This record gives sequence, structure tokens and C-alpha cells, in this order.
Amino acid sequence: MAKKLLIVESPAKAKTIEKFLGSDFAVKSSYGHIRDLEKGNDLGVDVNQGYRPNYVIPPDKHRTVKELREAAAKVEEVWLATDEDREGEAISWHLCEVLGLDAHQAKRIVFHEITKPAIQKAVQNPRNLDLNLVNAQQARRVLDRLVGWELSGLLWKKIKGQLSAGRVQSVAVKLIVEREREIQQFKITPYFRITADFLAPNAQGKTVTFKAEGPERFDNAEGAETFLKKCLGANFAVNNVDVRPTRRKPAPPFTTSTLQQEASRKLGYSVNRTMSIAQALYEQGFITYMRTDSTSLSELAIQSIGDEIVKQYGPRYHETRRFKTKNSSAQEAHEAIRPSYIDNPNAGANRDEQRLYDLIWKRTMATQMADAELEKTTVDIGISTQPGAKLVAEGEVLKFDGFLKVYLEGTDDDEEESQGILPPLKVGQKLDLDHLTATERYTRPPARFTEAALVKKLEELGIGRPSTYAPTISKIMETNRGYVTKESREGEQRIFQILTLKNNQINKTTGKEMTGATKNVLYPSDMGMIVCDFLDNYFKNIMDFGFTAGIERQFDDIAEGKLVWSNMIDSFYKPFHQDVEKTLAEADRASGERILGKDPETGRTILVRMSSLGKPVVQIGTGDELDKKEKPKYANLRPGMTLETVSLQEALESFALPRTLGELDGHEITVNTGRYGPYIKFGEQFISLPKGEDPFEIALERALDLIDAKREADRPVGYFEEQPITKGKGRFGPFVKWTDLYVNIPTRVNFDTITEKQAVELIEAKIEKEANRYIQHWPEEKISIENGRWGPYIRFAKQKPINLPKMDGAKMTAEQARTMTLADVKAIIEKEMPGIFSAKPKAAPKAKAKKKAG
Repeated sequence: MAKKLLIVESPAKAKTIEKFLGSDFAVKSSYGHIRDLEKGNDLGVDVNQGYRPNYVIPPDKHRTVKELREAAAKVEEVWLATDEDREGEAISWHLCEVLGLDAHQAKRIVFHEITKPAIQKAVQNPRNLDLNLVNAQQARRVLDRLVGWELSGLLWKKIKGQLSAGRVQSVAVKLIVEREREIQQFKITPYFRITADFLAPNAQGKTVTFKAEGPERFDNAEGAETFLKKCLGANFAVNNVDVRPTRRKPAPPFTTSTLQQEASRKLGYSVNRTMSIAQALYEQGFITYMRTDSTSLSELAIQSIGDEIVKQYGPRYHETRRFKTKNSSAQEAHEAIRPSYIDNPNAGANRDEQRLYDLIWKRTMATQMADAELEKTTVDIGISTQPGAKLVAEGEVLKFDGFLKVYLEGTDDDEEESQGILPPLKVGQKLDLDHLTATERYTRPPARFTEAALVKKLEELGIGRPSTYAPTISKIMETNRGYVTKESREGEQRIFQILTLKNNQINKTTGKEMTGATKNVLYPSDMGMIVCDFLDNYFKNIMDFGFTAGIERQFDDIAEGKLVWSNMIDSFYKPFHQDVEKTLAEADRASGERILGKDPETGRTILVRMSSLGKPVVQIGTGDELDKKEKPKYANLRPGMTLETVSLQEALESFALPRTLGELDGHEITVNTGRYGPYIKFGEQFISLPKGEDPFEIALERALDLIDAKREADRPVGYFEEQPITKGKGRFGPFVKWTDLYVNIPTRVNFDTITEKQAVELIEAKIEKEANRYIQHWPEEKISIENGRWGPYIRFAKQKPINLPKMDGAKMTAEQARTMTLADVKAIIEKEMPGIFSAKPKAAPKAKAKKKAG
């Protein structure tokens, strides 16, 4: 029987480690964190008692904790082997608290890779918990809860319910918003670039073509044409040849940030996907720890990588390198991401893991390989008719591939062009011109952020740490917040001019190109922009990049024992809380309102703003302009338009809906847009348009196709109690419908092949569940007390569920909830949502003299 219990975070990690330990150890998993700050109606932090956190064991961890306590009671010692970063240290501390271990005496082991030598070495060298690391993580968690709790509550009152804000996520949104505005304000200007194709013999005597460019740009077609005219009848000759040897060095081994960036460029992986795959590779023992900002490699790793390079490619390809981490605050781990065994070039349980492992293996090998040796040639070509002008040809020859034999780092610059090989050229050599071209090009705005580019920017600014990048990006892209979306958009066709000099004649033609096309880039929504502006206006420190980076440095100081964590929180929270209270009292409701002008038909004000439902709308008429009891006229913005860029004419076009497309079986077919998006109305049926289809553009033929598809989908899959059962797909996924009952179809049941028997089983289970749903129900008030997974709760209209208060320090039971009166329940709702029962109907909003369309 085992004498010692070793606790790790994940079952996969436990399974791998168990193979390396003897019978003295039993290995169990905590499945991540076992405690967290209390959620629901409680802040979870006592700001009056030194910011004491109120940690609770979540309901879904009760069983895990029970099993760990039982396992701990059966052994002589409990050892902790959670990850070696601050998060892992905090998990170990929470395990001590829950299992009754002495945090100052508990044995803690750390390792950077899950290999037999590393695990055995760690077991031979246990240490105590580093409470400074625990305090640094605790400070981050408490501060982020305080900021998120107070700012999110403020946004609910000043913009819209269900919104959230956070110390790092709001700054990340600001980066995306600022970049979008840079792009919107960028003035695209045309220019002309000169290129020439020359003919010359190569080393084998065969005539080949090579390119040269004019170093000057011309602002307009006239200047470019003048240049070409001056080249009529000109002779071209080589004025200078400069040959220089150059070397290219390999990139450092991967950190968390650079792995996310390179996996995005080369494999098309999202940041979250990359980290999930890397986690699996680490837990299987294939790679070292994946949350790190260090570029260093252990001496043993450097030696084994060098041996593998010599073995595979020979000694000339090997060059020992020791990389130093540029980031002075690097603290997440002690080594870069690398394969655990470099002599294993292939690993992974599936294609995703295999591709990421291959990337890590190649990058790691390249770090210890020799420089690539190149020869760069630059040739100046003179023009006889323009002594002051020249054309320049550049070429590059790879003399020794070095690390390029294995790996070349990617780039975010999609304009980078590789240089070809030039034929042998010498000074004074006459050149034959094939043709000379002046091509119209356009200046380009800054590129929108990809996920990986955003991580790179956050790292450059010192915002966040390796463990926070992926969660931050996932948070700002959550659909219920709607701040940022990742999209690929089609560009627009653009005509450009081409002037060509060939055979002593100048011809003018045009070409076509696509401009503005994007792939998997981050766009801020109107809501994201409004929230960003609101926070930037009232909380400049929170939204300041330098201030946010400064907070990260304070966390580092806490980790090093230089700063008391509660003092750091106190110095931040008190002025912050005062700003929240002031904003709550003084700030107007933010809607992003922008007046565009007057409606030509009515003369009333036309404006755009965010509705209370969080939808960007066009509004005609304001309070002062409307008759008594008259309401403004509204329309949703057309797809692709934003509050900041929509013009008056585009806004007016938004009122083209509903559109009548035609008739079918005596029923009118119309297309419109509503609360849940665009739809086709046919008789009494409403058919949602598929994502990406524009209600302003859809034709009758497409509408008929959708109606036919809907009819096919609505054909009964069977009957229950003599009533038809139909199926469909809605906002929350596939479902079956019987009378007025909708039942979600679980993933274990195939939507396309669902049988009558399966549908009936789902319906019967739903009926039984609904019968046990209500503890008390007041339908006319839209209020109920319902049974939930974690106990009874209040549901009011379509608001977020409300937790019931505790009784005698424990959660209220269903029996206790049955004794509550409607008045008791209303009092709880009123406390949670002040004024909800006394709120008066809103009057039509009045226009404010804000930004006018330019």
C-alpha cells in the first residue's frame, strides 16, 4: 500500500507521472483549482478586513475534494506537484488549506518536464511552498475580482446588462479599438512605383530576365509618365556592383507568446487552441512546461540538441548558443518550450498535436544550429538620358543553409518579398531592356490584429503574463459580451493604372486587384467601442497601458517578497472605488449616439445609437420633434456598417425593410430583420436567414429555396399523443418541437437521423423535468422559484437567475423556499435590481448635440 500521496492538477499528468514512481506513491489529480472566490451575489472579498478573500469549494469540486481527503487520510505524507508557475503554487496552497496540511512544512516538488529523470530528481529534492508566489497570484485574483465586479456593475447601469470589464481585458479591447480607428482615419493615397525587366546571360550563357526597381516613388501618373518619356531611346548599363556576405541567425526557442504567434502564422491555430494542444503534449511528457517567458535552455538540453544535430546533419551545422531572456520580469518558468527528448522527432496522439510538436522540435533544433550564410548582391543601373536617376536590382544567393535546413521563422508582414538570384553582372556592362513599367499602388493602413499579433503587442507593453494571454483573448471574444469578433471579410475590387515602356513606345492600361480583404483578424463591435470610450473617459488609469504594465511589475515585486500584497491592493482600490462611486452618480448613460442630419421626408433628426438591447440602430425623430404618444421610427444598421462610420444616405437605406419579394400559394413573402436577426416571413411562418446573408440583397429565388428547406425540416419525424413532432435548429442548437414544448437534442442523438422513438423519449424526459421544475410559480408576475443544479433559485422574467439568501449560514433548501411569499421573493429581486418594480416606461430619447457627420 502506498505511503505517500502525490497530487497534480490533471488526470493526464497523473497518469504519466505514475509510470515513473514506485509503489510508495499514489498519484491523484485535483482537476485544476479546488477553491475560488465566492461567486453570485457576493463580492468574495472583504474590503474592510485587509481584502481577505472568501474562498469556497465550488459544487462541482465537492466530490474531488472528498476523494482527496479520503486518499490523504490513508497515507503518511501528502506531496504537492502542481505546475511550477504562480497559478500552480496557489493550487498547492489551496490543497494545504482544504486537506489540513501545514503550508510551511508541506513537501512541494517542481519539474519543467514530465520525464523519468526529471520526476525522480524532483522527488529527491522537495521544497516548501513559496508563499510569495501564492500571494502574487492571490493579489492578481483579488484585484481582478474587485475591478471586474465594480466596473461590470457600473456598465450594467450605464450601458447595458450582462456586460463585463476587467483590468487586462479592457486594455486589450482598447488596443483593438484604437487600431480600428487608425484604419478608419487612414487616408489612402495613390503613388507610382517603377520596375524594369532586363535581359542578360546567366552563368551558362542562357538569356534570363531579372528585375530592378526605381528607388523613387511618384505621387501621380504625370510624374511617372514623365520619367518613362525620359527613358525613351535610353541606354542602360551597370554602374556599380556591391557583393556582400551576410549571415542570418536562428530565432530563440519558443516562449508562450512566440509559440502562439508562430502556430497562428504557420498552422492557423487560435491562441486558445495552441495552448490546449501544448497542455496535452506537456501532460503526455512530450514537451517541457508551456507557460513560460524564458528563452533559456538547460545545459543538458543544449548538449543533447547538439548531439542530435551532429548525428543528423554533421558537425558543420552545429553551433552552441545560450539565449538570455530579454524580459527582466520573466518568472513563469525557468526554461523555454522544447521537446522533452530531442531524439524523438515525432510525437502526439492526433494530427493537431503532431503538427505543433513538429513546430516545437524544428524551432528547438534550429536554435543550436549554425548561421545561414548568404551573399547579397546590389546592382546600380544607370540611365543614359537621366544621369541623376538609377534603377536598383537586388539578389541573394544561399551559400550555406545552416539552420534554414530545418526551420525559418514566420513573419506578419504579408508584403515581404523574397529576393531572387541575379545573373553575373559587371560594371560597365550594357543591358537590354525588355520593358519598363510604372504601376499605380496605394498606401496601406496598419493591419488589424490577429490573435497572435495581439499577444505580441500585450507582451511588448508588459501587460499580462504567459498564463493570462489566452484567457484574456477568449474573454473579449465571448459572444454574450460582443466586444470583439474574429472575422474574414471579402475585399473590394480596385482599378489601378499601368504605364509600360516597351519597344520605345508607352502604352497605358489598367489592372484590377482586391483591396481590404482580411482573414481571421479581430474587429471591435460598436458595443466594444462604446464600452472602451466610456471606461477611457472615466477610468484613465485602468485603461492606460503603462499603468496596467506597472501593476504587473507590482505583482512581480510581491512574488519576490518585496511588497505586501494587501498594501498593494489597498493603494489601488481606494482611489479606484471613489472613481466608481463618482461615475455612478455623475455619468450619463452611454449609447454612442451620433447625429447624422435630417430626414429628407419628415425633416426630423436622424441619428444612430446603441439600443437598450445592445443593437446598433438608426432612429428618426427625437422627443421634442414627436407628437404626443408618437414613437420614433427605428431600423437596424445594415450588416458591415458601424455607428462611427455610417453615412446619412446609408442610414436612410436601412429603412428599406421590410421588403416584399413576391407571393407563394397566395401568401406574401417579405424579408425583414428583428430582435434575433434577419428573417423571411411567409404566411405565419418566420424563417431565419443563414448567417452572412444580407436581407437587403436576398432575391425571391433564394427565399423560395429557404421556404422549401423549412417545409422539409418541419415535416413531422413522428407523433406523440396524436400530436406531430417536428425538428429544427435555433439559437441554442437543434431541437424537437411538440405542441408548445421545445426540447434540445443532445449531441449523442444525430439530428439528421433522429427517429420517432428517440424524439418521444426526449419529450417524455422533458415533461417529467418540467413537472419537477417549479417550487413556487407566479406566472402573472413572471416570477418563480425553481429547482437548479446547485439548489433553488429565483427566476424573474428574462433576467439573470437570482440566488436565494442563506439561512443559518447554509444554502436554502427547497422545503424552506416553499414557505416564502410573493412579497418575500419580490423583496429579494428589488434588492438585487433596485427600482425594477417601480420603473416607469422610458420616454423616447432626446438627441444630444454630439458628433456630427463630417
